[in-house]
Amino acid sequence: MTNSFQEKITIAGFGGQGIMLLGKLLAQTAMKNNLNVTYMPAYGAEVRGGTANCMVCLGTDPIANPMVINPDTLIVLNKASFSKFLPKLKSGGKIIVNTSKIDNAIDRDDIEVIAAPIDDIAIALDSPKSANMVALGIFLQSHSFLSPQMACDCLCDVLAKRYHSMLQVNADAILKGAQSIQ
Repeated sequence: MTNSFQEKITIAGFGGQGIMLLGKLLAQTAMKNNLNVTYMPAYGAEVRGGTANCMVCLGTDPIANPMVINPDTLIVLNKASFSKFLPKLKSGGKIIVNTSKIDNAIDRDDIEVIAAPIDDIAIALDSPKSANMVALGIFLQSHSFLSPQMACDCLCDVLAKRYHSMLQVNADAILKGAQSIQ
């Protein structure tokens, strides 16, 4: 890569939506493709059903601070996360909104909005639990520094061996997410 860049991402939803796996796969993909990366998960007290979010920083230069206060990109999979994190998205940033669960109007004209029925896309693939991978595919397609295929190639690194039967399902979800915004 010739140009220096850094991207700060907040990924948020509720426990059980695979928020941490999405962040971990994004971080692993970046690391395997020679980017500097930090990954910081944050769980609510309940975990499944409670709030869950993670912060991923990636870029060509060393990352001094893993905290993401004002993300460049925000991926939100539920309404509570939308309400909590939208005000923190920096001006000029990008938000990926799961319209299957979020019907709130976005009253900011200083950000790019990518609205997609993420859960519905996953359900159409007969894999409702892969909505997180659909969201990752959308994120990767909307940015140029990593490709959806690169993430597919890293799935076996982050999925526990007992879930390797789901590698193809998750890869299909990543690719379908990417196709949904082409």
